[in-house]
Amino acid sequence: MHRFTKAGVVIAAVGLIVAVSPTLSASASSGGGSTALGTAVALVPGGQATLSVGTTSADPVTDTTEIDTATLGDADSGTTGDAPLGVNRTITDVTKGNGHTINPSVKAKSNPGLGVNFQGLNFHDQRFANGGNQFSVEPPDQGLCAGNGFVVEVVNDVFRVYHTDGSPATGVIDLNTFYGYPPAIVRSGPNAGQRGPSLTDPSCIYDVATGRFFLSILTLDHVGTTPANSGNNHLDLAVSNSSDPTGGWTIFKIPVQNNGTQGTPDHGCAGGFCLGDYPHIGADANGIYLTTNEFSFFKPGFYGSQVYVISKAALVAGTATTALLFNTLGMGPDGAGFTVWPATVPGTMYQLNNNGTEFFLSSDAVFSSTGTSGQILEWQMTNTASLNTTSPSPVLSVGTIPVDTYGVPPRATQPAGDRPLSQCIADVVIMPHCNTAIAGIGTHNNATFGPPNGKLNSNDSRMQQVMYANGKLWGALDTDVVVNGQDRAGIAYYVINPNAGKILLQGQAGLASSDLTYPAVGVTDSGRGIIAFTLTGDSTFPSAGYASLDSIVGMGPVATAASGVGPWDGFTSYIAYGAGRPRWGDYGATSVVGGTIWAASEYVAQTCNYATYLADPTCGGTRAALGNWSTHVSAITP
Repeated sequence: MHRFTKAGVVIAAVGLIVAVSPTLSASASSGGGSTALGTAVALVPGGQATLSVGTTSADPVTDTTEIDTATLGDADSGTTGDAPLGVNRTITDVTKGNGHTINPSVKAKSNPGLGVNFQGLNFHDQRFANGGNQFSVEPPDQGLCAGNGFVVEVVNDVFRVYHTDGSPATGVIDLNTFYGYPPAIVRSGPNAGQRGPSLTDPSCIYDVATGRFFLSILTLDHVGTTPANSGNNHLDLAVSNSSDPTGGWTIFKIPVQNNGTQGTPDHGCAGGFCLGDYPHIGADANGIYLTTNEFSFFKPGFYGSQVYVISKAALVAGTATTALLFNTLGMGPDGAGFTVWPATVPGTMYQLNNNGTEFFLSSDAVFSSTGTSGQILEWQMTNTASLNTTSPSPVLSVGTIPVDTYGVPPRATQPAGDRPLSQCIADVVIMPHCNTAIAGIGTHNNATFGPPNGKLNSNDSRMQQVMYANGKLWGALDTDVVVNGQDRAGIAYYVINPNAGKILLQGQAGLASSDLTYPAVGVTDSGRGIIAFTLTGDSTFPSAGYASLDSIVGMGPVATAASGVGPWDGFTSYIAYGAGRPRWGDYGATSVVGGTIWAASEYVAQTCNYATYLADPTCGGTRAALGNWSTHVSAITP
């Protein structure tokens, strides 16, 4: 078994990876503790935010600095190590799992339940927001929350509010501006080259009980306005002041460097600073829960998942001053939680047992030398009603649930098609300096991860979106499956009786010659659900897919909300850019409103040939020079 140690490794949407064999510290050996109490940490007021109209640039081709290395690292560890660039955060030596043989899933002949659906934010929106004072960013990291007639979509590093008919309620707003920071990078004028902090890993929920939107982000501070990281980093949590997300928001900050500064505990991370990577948000009747994977910021080292607990009522009132921090290092069978994903609730049917309970799920195949596991972990935060008192005292506990074997999946495939960035890099005839003028690199080597067409990351079997609905706990993860003798990326899904800690239903799904990646589960109060994902494959361009889900028959046929029209042609798919692996995905999202489930997944909505790209690297405003990811937002009635 691979273990983590205080000299382990690192992951996240902020840096790269170093190949180091992780081991557990002596204090976090196998069979670690099953319960933990919280430590009070400071919550820092972050001021008020209002939504600007949103400005875009006149589409410059490329600049001398297109990539922020602080956000270049991978949030999923995949099956190979990354180059030592940027912030180091990866579970190293993760092994691809041996696939579980399954019968092929089927494709739906129609799109049952698909209602309003539209293209969401894309690479062009991201790069040219805030007058173009943005970096080129991959992947988008999908956040989505819907309620009160609005749909909020947030990605790296922009967001937008829509009406439920798909019409925009705001322009495209960059997250640096929203959170009150200087631009990601100033591209012209006397301050050209100055940097604002690096923001990454957005996530949001709409809480029906309070009628508020909650939007979280990980923020990495720089040394002044220079590119250098200071090591300080914090979770920024924005809470809407009403049920209208186009109005004002109140911002709170939780320092997460956990080195004894700014009211944080000292977790002893190598290099003096911890990193609160891959944050996600959940809620029960009493609290808001933010979880992170904690790594050393500047050196290898994994330190377990962290769970930050805040009174929901205090956040809504604007009076919250503290959070409770629970460190999973030393807990569970592997001695540390990894991607402990908090549950959301579709309405107000919270678990009130044990004086209020919030549920979480996680997986542990990345800890295994075989890249496989036969268990998942259920975490419970009990006594959450105490968050409404002057002496909050919730308790975190963990238990294991046996499941069918799942494993770290292979990368996903895509068919051949126009990839003008690839041609630009390699061109020594038509425009020999395209590699420097447009692609922004000094090499003609256009090698990809997974020739001949470039493969896509398909996650590392970590748990994805979790919901507590109809008295059950629902979750899904990426896994290796064997379909018609081929190893493919597929989905493992679970319906759990959380009070008994037992599986009610489980299954694994995959398509012949295809891959299903980054599943996001959404379930209504009545127990009718969907799984949204990216569908791609040998003859299928990256598409926004979904399938029904319930606790009796499991996952239904695979349907397509939006078909991809071309291959992914993003800079992190090319080895020369130094990302270390193809940065596709990280996570999708769903949000439930009554009997409707809103879903958002990554896909490719555009294609253009090399001649068109040379004339206009945005291909008519459908992409940017260095990438062409897009997102698709759908309303589905299961």
